[in-house]
Amino acid sequence: MSTAPVIAAVDGSDDSLRALDWAVAAARQRGAPLRVVHVRQYAAWGQPDVLVAAEPDAAGDPVLDEVRERLRAVAGTLAVEYVALEGAPAALLPELGADALLLVLGSRGRGGFTGLLLGSNGIAAARDAGCPVVVVPRPGREVHEELPAEPGPRVVVGLDVDNPDGATLAFAYAEAAWRGARLQVIAGYPWPVQSWIAVGSLVPPAVDQGEIERETRTLAEGFLAPHLKDHPNVGTQILALPGDAAGLLVAASKGAELVVVGRHRRRLLAPARMLGSVTHAVLLHAACPVAVVPPSPPEQ
Repeated sequence: MSTAPVIAAVDGSDDSLRALDWAVAAARQRGAPLRVVHVRQYAAWGQPDVLVAAEPDAAGDPVLDEVRERLRAVAGTLAVEYVALEGAPAALLPELGADALLLVLGSRGRGGFTGLLLGSNGIAAARDAGCPVVVVPRPGREVHEELPAEPGPRVVVGLDVDNPDGATLAFAYAEAAWRGARLQVIAGYPWPVQSWIAVGSLVPPAVDQGEIERETRTLAEGFLAPHLKDHPNVGTQILALPGDAAGLLVAASKGAELVVVGRHRRRLLAPARMLGSVTHAVLLHAACPVAVVPPSPPEQ
């Protein structure tokens, strides 16, 4: 059994309990222990400069007591640890990912504005955690567009052929293998391609759309080749499509089990961690859970 846990962040809300159920299944798939964490949030006026004040007794935490009761009948042989913390969830949750396989949380918690699609804790965890973060949305999100897909379980991953990330692809293939699912790879490309030659004048594209699509697919096949070798039993469907990457991934999320996206690498002029506009949009609008994967470490 792996010693690194799958962490489920709970606060008693329906959203966090849905995330808990997802985390239980993920821990079983991986043969990993489950760590259930409840962060009791300080009031904004309480101790603003303190991130962690204490680690209270998990046995006296009503939220964790509710989770124990919920898992009593379903945990079976799954090893479960319960942890109660006090402090600022947006600061503490990302830190928990330092020694975790996965950090799983709901799209909204008890606090904040109920009309928001994604809570601040989810944004902070997806942006800053050192492990992949899975955000489980509320049921009923409507996705009006739909992409062609074969029947059966499906994991979706976004592939930017201009800036591919091996960690994101490796996670997506492993997840598809654990689930016995196919992997649907979405490689978007801009179309129409236009250039300006003078104010108000556009040059028609020098290459036709078919050529761009073929080149995108060829690049995608090259990036996927080592992962296909590692996971020969995972069926792969590559969709090289024109359009906005976020819109394509949201459309692909309809009927999927999981959408996998990468997090931006740190850059010289922007050293802080960033989610990226595509990842942020997918977290806000996807109809299924979304996994945000930290980038591969830079080569030395």
